[in-house]
Amino acid sequence: MNLDPKILYEEESVLVINKPAGLMVHGDGRSKEKTLADWLLEKYPEMKDTGEPWEHPETGVVIPRPGIVHRLDKETSGVMVVAKNQETFLYLKKQFQERKIKKGYKAIVWGWVKEDEGIIDKPIGRSKKDFRMWSAQRGARGIMREAVTQFKVLNRFEQKEEKFSYIEVYPKTGRTHQIRVHLKYLNHPVVCDTLYAAKRACPLLGFSRLALHAFSIEFSLSDGSIKKIEAPLSDDFEQTLAEVSEL
Repeated sequence: MNLDPKILYEEESVLVINKPAGLMVHGDGRSKEKTLADWLLEKYPEMKDTGEPWEHPETGVVIPRPGIVHRLDKETSGVMVVAKNQETFLYLKKQFQERKIKKGYKAIVWGWVKEDEGIIDKPIGRSKKDFRMWSAQRGARGIMREAVTQFKVLNRFEQKEEKFSYIEVYPKTGRTHQIRVHLKYLNHPVVCDTLYAAKRACPLLGFSRLALHAFSIEFSLSDGSIKKIEAPLSDDFEQTLAEVSEL
């Protein structure tokens, strides 16, 4: 299976790619599978000192993250911007910190979302039951961090006697698993989410992974110009939506 990302846009200072589902952004100190960071170092060896490496808190292993300013979960597909030099890395990092970068996602979730659009404004903390998970529910552990997500319903449909909603999602903050946690809070978890909807099957034709795709990103370059790049839907999204349109 080819997990190489597709280049959507490139110039001297930045690279924008479409990450396929199944590709880790960078290593975790345990897995030996190829990552986006590995692909970047192979294709752009001059970027090896760009960005900020990550040190595993338990093993002390240093993980390279060449030019990586933000990340997507392994099973999430879609658009990512990568800095090709340190000046651009710091410039993009500042935009993320100041919440100036706009990101848009598409997701298929369980159930019919009642409101056509809305905002989820619920802080997120650590889950009490699983160290891998985060939670917007009462009783979450540790520091509760502000998290805001805007959503809009694009379509509601049924398949195999189950109800689903196809939605656009715009995170206004950048917490780990934020979209997945907030949609679970609404009782509409993302389809095929093995962490936040573990007891539900993966029912949709064409889907065997998290039904979440980062379709757009908007950022500015150091010359002040604004770039908005969109990533086409992956085959599993296209197949499922084609099935829906024929109903």
